[in-house]
Amino acid sequence: MHDYLDDLESRSIYILREAYNRIKPLGMLWSIGKDSTALLWMIRKAFFGRVPFPMIQLDTNMELPEVYEFRDMLIKEWGFDFHAEMCPPEEEMDQTLPPATRAAARKTEGLKNLINTYRYKGIIVGIRRDEQSMRAKERVFSPRSFDGVWDYKDQPAEFWDQYKTEFPEGTHVRIHPILHWREIDIWRYTQRENIPIVPLYLSQNGKRYRSLGEKNITTPIVSDAASIPEIIAELETTKQSERAGRTMDAETEDSFERLRRSGYM
Repeated sequence: MHDYLDDLESRSIYILREAYNRIKPLGMLWSIGKDSTALLWMIRKAFFGRVPFPMIQLDTNMELPEVYEFRDMLIKEWGFDFHAEMCPPEEEMDQTLPPATRAAARKTEGLKNLINTYRYKGIIVGIRRDEQSMRAKERVFSPRSFDGVWDYKDQPAEFWDQYKTEFPEGTHVRIHPILHWREIDIWRYTQRENIPIVPLYLSQNGKRYRSLGEKNITTPIVSDAASIPEIIAELETTKQSERAGRTMDAETEDSFERLRRSGYM
């Protein structure tokens, strides 16, 4: 029986191959969360078991211990080129930002440093449109100025899976292969493919992490979902936002928009 997940996967693999064929040098940001790990799984499918470009973590030294353990385990088991880019300290961030947003901005600056050092033309990112209203405005191939600034009002049209991949010198492109997926799709795909996950996504003592961020700006949600089928069942009825545990989103109305404009993922 044909599964709609096959269509989602096929489109993502097409985007990955287009990016690899047309944009170099190319790298991917791996947050080690459910979305980017499912995308890493698809990359291995797209390129017959190998990962043909670096996997990059923007590291703040503030991830939860279980995230680092999972990262090291998967690098060892799957054997890909991995680079941890250390992000600047919070003291160097824009002090007019609220505290949690300022902490999150460290990854924005880390990404700018990464691009400046390695001159990446393309950065693959595992974000989805349904995560947050600003991300809903993204394109699959989204041009940024060299310093990461994003003009969401000036984005290329994308029709019939035809993507613009050539941009002026000084521009880098964010590629979003799972932009068309939903949170529940990722979990159904993870279950079908038996993709490993960070255990923090599963309920312990009545709480679990629905979205994984740094330990200083992310909290678990109340949930009894202790398995992937239970997570899927929960998502079929919940009205709670996926980012309910991200403290940044509760600070000021424009916090996320300010970060995204300046280069946040």
